[in-house]
Amino acid sequence: MSDFEFPAFPALARNVAAPIRPPEYLHGLNTFVDMFCGIGGFHLAASTLGMDCVYACDVDDEARRAYEHNFGIIPAGDISRIKASSVPDHDLFCAGFPCQPFSIIGKREGFADIRGTLFFEIIRILKEKRPRAVLLENVKQLSTNDRGRTIKRIVEALKELGYYVDWAVLNALDFGLPQKRERVLIAATLDPFDKFPWPKGDKPMKPLIEILEANPGVEYFVSERIRKRRKEKHQSNYKPGIWHENKAGNVSSYPYSCALRAGASYNYLLVDGERRLTPREMLRLQGFPDSFEIVCNSSQTRKQAGNAVPVPLALAGMEGIIHVIRAAETTRERNRA
Repeated sequence: MSDFEFPAFPALARNVAAPIRPPEYLHGLNTFVDMFCGIGGFHLAASTLGMDCVYACDVDDEARRAYEHNFGIIPAGDISRIKASSVPDHDLFCAGFPCQPFSIIGKREGFADIRGTLFFEIIRILKEKRPRAVLLENVKQLSTNDRGRTIKRIVEALKELGYYVDWAVLNALDFGLPQKRERVLIAATLDPFDKFPWPKGDKPMKPLIEILEANPGVEYFVSERIRKRRKEKHQSNYKPGIWHENKAGNVSSYPYSCALRAGASYNYLLVDGERRLTPREMLRLQGFPDSFEIVCNSSQTRKQAGNAVPVPLALAGMEGIIHVIRAAETTRERNRA
């Protein structure tokens, strides 16, 4: 792998004078599409590397509004209504496809859930457009759903299109973010590889104190009744710390956040057992820079942050893909010589 340092807070693409990598570094990986784009975790990673977004889509109106405001691109809507031929040619296909069918919060019905079948909308478009590389993201539970048969079917579907495929579970906590967020990344390339170069993930964690806002509004503090109940259950060794209450009512705390979740209880994560995270803090925990402007209300932004792809994890997958392409080109040049 390269010596690339994954920035916890890459600058927003439209405000960058020059990308962090020269054009030749990308080895022809110049354009990308952002399917199930949400508010743009993949977009931030790819544009930070110097790639151009040529298409995006998401079914959520509020996510599309935030995406358009920050990136100047109006995402299309429901992927099932998009003609594959209407998607512009591109080099990298990115998609954080719906995780609810596989999430620990949901019923984990996998492909039995209609949202799970949206993966095959991805296959439909890949079959038509044949981009050089693919990077997909989902929850950790995707790797164990249906005793491993779901991830196996996904890999097989990509291989049937001629892609070399690998997947790994990466944790945002290992890539500089103070959030324990384990995610499956699936990388696929038309260029051959024996073993995909997943990074080690040994980046130092950004201290939680640098994530938290100094003067959060009073609306984020919970009632005295909730504070008292939490502190009767738990005494923390960390300050600042994020207190986490699971579905069974057990409370724990860490010097980092447990995974943000779009549909979890409103008070399941509390800073020092006293207040909820602010929208800006939640975006920071996903690697979004402060130059990313919040245009939706707190409830919508909380949902958007909970659904977002952590930017450093997206960067990790993209760096691995670039490494594969570079190695394949080197091998071809050697064989020609």
